[in-house]
Amino acid sequence: MALTALKGIKTKKRKPVRRAKSTNSEVTWTEEDLKDCSPENFGRRSSQALDYYRMECKSADFKRWTLEYMEKQDAWRQHVPKFKKVPENRYSSTLGGMCRMRLLGKPDVNEAYNKYWESLAGTMGTPKPMSESINRWLEELQFKADAFHRQQEEEKKQEEKKKNVHVPTIQERIWNQMCIMDEKPQGWLDTWADDPLAFNPKEFNFKKHFYEFKVTQAHARKLKECYVDEIKELSEVLDPPKLPANATDQEKDWAAQLKEGYAIFSKTDIKKKLQALNTYMGALDVVIETAKASRKPRKKRSISKEKLIAKLKFAVNDSKFQLASINPLEIPGCNELWVFNTKTRKLGKYVAKTIDPLGQEREGTGLSIKGTTITQFNEETSVQKTLRKPEEKLKEFKDTGKRKLVDFLDTINAVDIKLNGRINPDTILLKAVR
Repeated sequence: MALTALKGIKTKKRKPVRRAKSTNSEVTWTEEDLKDCSPENFGRRSSQALDYYRMECKSADFKRWTLEYMEKQDAWRQHVPKFKKVPENRYSSTLGGMCRMRLLGKPDVNEAYNKYWESLAGTMGTPKPMSESINRWLEELQFKADAFHRQQEEEKKQEEKKKNVHVPTIQERIWNQMCIMDEKPQGWLDTWADDPLAFNPKEFNFKKHFYEFKVTQAHARKLKECYVDEIKELSEVLDPPKLPANATDQEKDWAAQLKEGYAIFSKTDIKKKLQALNTYMGALDVVIETAKASRKPRKKRSISKEKLIAKLKFAVNDSKFQLASINPLEIPGCNELWVFNTKTRKLGKYVAKTIDPLGQEREGTGLSIKGTTITQFNEETSVQKTLRKPEEKLKEFKDTGKRKLVDFLDTINAVDIKLNGRINPDTILLKAVR
């Protein structure tokens, strides 16, 4: 009931409570500060300094001051590299503060303050030198520094091990997979040597085997390479090549060994092995050809308009006929391009071979440019005519709309001349129609 009633009440957001920034400054320990400093004030300044470092300074400061102090101590200078690797949050404000006070000139021992401390009620012993306290803190931190150092050394060793581990290349992976895929066919082919009469060269189901082991065209190519020499060898046994008259001793020895090696097999037996191998190779060819047929053609990379017109040479303007060319970036993809040659006084119209009625500049539609030539235009309908009175006709052309331009060339009483696509420095690009 109470919660329901409070739903409609708007509550003010409470401002976050932030600690007010201290106006205290760092305590200094110059000779002037210590000259008239009483023992009581000396202790108060020490406490005030530690509070300042704890409340106003950061871990990065504590680490920096500690390392600066160690650099000035012969006993600790050699350990600085290890201490640098220790994270900042492991450096306490007490250690950093004491190192900072020693760097600023605070005395290691103050005899007057020690006597004052001993005279106080409830105190025991004599205050130790600051260097002794700092050394105790540093010794505790050294265990952490050594641990971090050992950890980094171990990480370096692990990284070195990873670098030395051989990572097989793609070709090596394909070869290893291919060896596994060839185990069954190889075992079947080996049975031929045990009993050639019982061996059936059509017994093995390569299609099923390739499907089970997911043989790709990459594996198939490697497998074919493994059997090239054996097929050549068996072919030479069945049809021994004639040795030339100047055959070397090595060639003669090889022919003799080949004949001797297969002497225990009849030609019928060898034909069986060769037939089995050819069947194997034929099945591998099917895998390769199927992969070729199913491979998607590489998509042709579209060229930017800026690159298409980079080498196009045309007349920017002409003062005689008071004409100026359009931006050539309008040409790629347009359905028609009107041009005028200021030297020959010919007015021409390029018509695209494939018109894009929606003007979406789809690939393969509209006109294009290659170097200094207009491409993809219809050679039959793309024509030009010589103007007898170019000033009058060009003025009429400027005032003609898109629809009337279709029959504009028909109004010119001249012979049609087919365009060749070349654009030269005398050509004004009049208009691109989309």
